[in-house]
Amino acid sequence: MKITVRKGDTFSYYSQLFGLPLQLLLDSNLQTDPEYLLPGSSLLIPGYFHHEHTVKKGDTFHSLSRRYNVSLDGLFILNQENNAQLLKEGMVVNVPERAVHRVVSVGVPYDYSVLKYDLQRLCSLYPFIHSDCFGQSVLKKDLVQLKCGRGRKKVHVNASFHANEWITTGILMVFLNDYLLALTNNTPIRGINMLPLYESATLSAVPMVDPDGVDLVLQGPPDIEPYRSLVKTLNKQHPNFKDWKANIRGVDLNNQLPARWEIEKARKPAEPAPRDYPGDYPLSEPEAKAIANLTVDENFDRVIALHTQGKEFYWGFEKEEPDEAEKIAEEFERVSGYKAVRYVDSYAGYKDWFIQEFRKPGFTIELGIGVNPLPLSQFQEIYKDTLGIFLASLYM
Repeated sequence: MKITVRKGDTFSYYSQLFGLPLQLLLDSNLQTDPEYLLPGSSLLIPGYFHHEHTVKKGDTFHSLSRRYNVSLDGLFILNQENNAQLLKEGMVVNVPERAVHRVVSVGVPYDYSVLKYDLQRLCSLYPFIHSDCFGQSVLKKDLVQLKCGRGRKKVHVNASFHANEWITTGILMVFLNDYLLALTNNTPIRGINMLPLYESATLSAVPMVDPDGVDLVLQGPPDIEPYRSLVKTLNKQHPNFKDWKANIRGVDLNNQLPARWEIEKARKPAEPAPRDYPGDYPLSEPEAKAIANLTVDENFDRVIALHTQGKEFYWGFEKEEPDEAEKIAEEFERVSGYKAVRYVDSYAGYKDWFIQEFRKPGFTIELGIGVNPLPLSQFQEIYKDTLGIFLASLYM
């Protein structure tokens, strides 16, 4: 919500008036000198939007304050051109309203268009989070990172490395929305206050690593050649792409990282395919190269890659994982009920590469159980199970 600064207003006053942590206000207005608010300038108030009320006979600012349970001065701030005069019937008054419900899409087929829409809504409502494009897919869709928090500990979570595991994007976006709601409403999640986590950790989230593949699974082949013909050929002309894991060029992005990649190359498909083909060489695909570059640039302290399915997670790689990873894994297992598995016969994955390159904790979480793509009927159960993992990744 945007407001206009008045003479004498301060960030501390806005914090008290709107019931928001001061730091969230400051982080929502990084270009503003907190010691000198210029009257007439604009500020952003996170976690609020405004709606329009058409004045009826007998309405006053005092009566509207009581009706909508908002502060009188909050009304004055949003209606500075009107607050010195009597309200007239038919006049439109702006009323501040705190966001108390999710704005992201829940339990829907989560394609790239839904993601773009939800990202815009989140960033508009919560301007203390920051969004940046760190690369593009084969079909030139932006790969987006969201960052939230002030802490030195850098925690990264990504989703939809695999096309038919798109449900992971929806799960991650719901957690982000719940985290932001809890911060701006001063409410705990599972008894945990979120503001200390915001102060101690910086959360990085990449909701969709493979947007071209996700759209292929949910919408069918693109109109662009040669990819339309390619995916039809690789899918043996079958119209349903539900088993497709790869990107639009038939390369499995989670077999693309340079972590014993040659082992996967020797035993996986030798040519592009709906799944498992590791490419001609590591990081040949723009999506894999972009997420690897982001990881190097940001120097994360721990990473989590969301996949499906199995209700288990993997946390070791070639005995190169640090000692602290075991304690984190034990906590993940405790809060989720998912089985902790140290080693699996798999290489060239994002988690594998992260552990190998940085000797820091990395985890692959296999959400839910069944046959991919998992049905949306599992959404709430998956979220309930994995919410503790999201929180533990920040507080551990």
